[in-house]
Amino acid sequence: MYLKVFELTCKIVHIPKVLYHWRKIPGSTAASFSDKSYAQKAGCVALENAMKRRGIDALVCDGKYPGTYRVKYSIIGNPTVSIIIPFKDKPELLTLCIESILQKTTYPHFEIIGISNNSSDQATFDEMQRLARLDSRISFYEYNVPFNYSQINNHAVNTYAKGEHIILLNNDIEIITPEWIEHLLEFSQRNDVGAVGAKLYYPDDTLQHAGVIIGLGGVAGHSHKHFSQDHPGYFFRLNIIQNLSAVTAACLMVKKSLYETVGGLNETDLAIAFNDVDFCLRLREAGYLNVYTPYCEAYHHESISRGHENTVEKQKRFQNEVHFMQKRHKTILADGDPYYNPNLTLDREDFSLKVPST
Repeated sequence: MYLKVFELTCKIVHIPKVLYHWRKIPGSTAASFSDKSYAQKAGCVALENAMKRRGIDALVCDGKYPGTYRVKYSIIGNPTVSIIIPFKDKPELLTLCIESILQKTTYPHFEIIGISNNSSDQATFDEMQRLARLDSRISFYEYNVPFNYSQINNHAVNTYAKGEHIILLNNDIEIITPEWIEHLLEFSQRNDVGAVGAKLYYPDDTLQHAGVIIGLGGVAGHSHKHFSQDHPGYFFRLNIIQNLSAVTAACLMVKKSLYETVGGLNETDLAIAFNDVDFCLRLREAGYLNVYTPYCEAYHHESISRGHENTVEKQKRFQNEVHFMQKRHKTILADGDPYYNPNLTLDREDFSLKVPST
């Protein structure tokens, strides 16, 4: 019934109040969903019927947990995907990133565009030449402007990318999932989807990114940061495909045409921080959904290549970016993230309850 209602309206509202406590008796699905396996099967059938009614070519299967499901959308055609990788020196990171793509990736229709920004180490240039010889789909370019993450990516997309879809990828990413491109592409190809993000881990196998929550820490923060790799998350959210307000550009796919339509990353006001969050929020303002998929997994050796905000100049720049975000996106910051419960804290990434002020 719910799926049929969703087909008639997009104005679905969640009331963040406790209006009803579900009864829990032995043998009920409230006590254990596995007690009624027919309910799981009925859910799959309902989703399959919904896909047929909507004319969507997709496979419905069980999710990772009882009571959850996964819809696998068929890839339409063989679209080319342009993978944009900005970097400055650190050839060992670049090698790890690109070789993990070449060794793991099952989707063949991609190109890798490496953008060197003020590299000076001869070992870096030697490695660029070696990597380019490995595969004809790899190319490197130099773009030696003062470091501006937004500007570098915009330049690469506008000047070199030939694909129908773009992947913004940090040079400190190491791919885990062989079908990582397919998992991103099945959503990016949809007309109603904007950005698609991945599940990223620190090298110690704790969570680095599982989507972005608006308002955490004053602007935005990563969902479930530092949770263990096998943790299900709040109501299984770590392992369920879902819409979110934003995802990180450390590994983000979007249609090239859509990237261009919304103006790419903001290189004027957000040179380094929050440009991905701002980009995703502008996609939402334009009417698109942003998606997190836990089926695309990678390691993120975060900030190794550029370091941290540890100088007065960097801290001043960061504060300016914070102030810009708080002004530009004051409405959603005031109203609250629509994909986050207002009863939960904005002080931590752990989905714990908000402590009322006294």
